[in-house]
Amino acid sequence: MHEIPCIIFAGGKSRRMGRDKALLPFGEFDTLTQYQQAKFAPYFRQVYISCKSHSKFDFDANFIEDLTDYEDSAPHVGLISAFEQLQSDAIFVLSVDTPFFKIEHFEKIYAQFQDHDAIIAQSPSGAQPLCAIYSRSVLPHLKNLTETKKYRFAHLFEKINIHTVLFEDESIFTNLNFPEDYEKALI
Repeated sequence: MHEIPCIIFAGGKSRRMGRDKALLPFGEFDTLTQYQQAKFAPYFRQVYISCKSHSKFDFDANFIEDLTDYEDSAPHVGLISAFEQLQSDAIFVLSVDTPFFKIEHFEKIYAQFQDHDAIIAQSPSGAQPLCAIYSRSVLPHLKNLTETKKYRFAHLFEKINIHTVLFEDESIFTNLNFPEDYEKALI
């Protein structure tokens, strides 16, 4: 079991989906969030769900709610909240809507986790900042960027020491952004 916590980011607005994708049924689970949680629970000592409010979920889990100091909803706020509420020096983050990302993909990233502020998965289409390991050293940069409302990960990556891990298979990072993406993933 990995000591590094796994944090599933399930706080997005799901505008393109038209309904909260974290709550969509997936596989044999009532929600995509539960699917992701169950998939990674055997491999991590702790799995958390990052969200704006856990009131939308009707199941038991370890939730990390976004700190109320921040009115915006952004992955940066989720990262800050995770580091502020956990004692861990590093966290693994995964977007709830990437159901094809598996433990062996995490292992490939984790194998290169050393002397960097962040280890980011990279697919042929680019960096995957929500399939990554972040060190606590990113926290001051996240706070500064959030204060100035610079939420693009490119701004963060300019300020920290990152390492990317290349994956040739784009399908690992398929996001369920639109209803047709979700329907295709169910097949």
